[in-house]
Amino acid sequence: MSKRTMTLSAGSSQLRKRAAVVTVALGATTLLGAGAAVAAEGTQGAAALPHVAAASVQAQAKAADQAKQHATQVKKAAAKKAASWIDPVKTYKLSAGFGLGGNMWAHKHSGQDFAVPQGTNVMAAHSGTVVKAGGNGAGDGPAYGNAIVIKHSNGKYSQYAHLSRIDVRVGQKVSTGQHIARSGNTGNSSGPHLHFEIRTTPNYGSAINPVAFLHSVGVKV
Repeated sequence: MSKRTMTLSAGSSQLRKRAAVVTVALGATTLLGAGAAVAAEGTQGAAALPHVAAASVQAQAKAADQAKQHATQVKKAAAKKAASWIDPVKTYKLSAGFGLGGNMWAHKHSGQDFAVPQGTNVMAAHSGTVVKAGGNGAGDGPAYGNAIVIKHSNGKYSQYAHLSRIDVRVGQKVSTGQHIARSGNTGNSSGPHLHFEIRTTPNYGSAINPVAFLHSVGVKV
């Protein structure tokens, strides 16, 4: 082999080596670029994870807070209902008032009459315990007809008379607004109505002005 041929062969070999090095370098650069891109994407995803977790925790905390607020509102509403007083009938017309004189009563009228149709729903004006229920005014005399007396936590008693039907029994606990009877025309009555009293004892003779009392507890009669 001539020196010229050997020189050309050596040059070709060096060119091939350089080409291989360039190819390897390009491949490495490509791989590094792809790895950097993947790493960058992974970094962005990892950076997003704390935000997602934080949002989830905030949503759970908000839901728990809303549930707590709802429970508090329900509890307050129940407490308010238990503490409140209401009219013993929903729709009515006031008739004979407290202290009214006349031949309808042996003494002055001891309660407030609510003129309502026969069979109207009669409700407990406040929560308490039934202490008297039955005919003959539940022991207060035939003038009252069928009657109920309920004892309340403030030491007062409410009485409901001239009933056509009694739907509670002595010893039964009732809540504010609970159905207890149907209005009627029993006893010394000139027509269907509910006779309502507020008393300081369970018995006849201890009545106070029921309208004034209801006004004092926030009921507009």
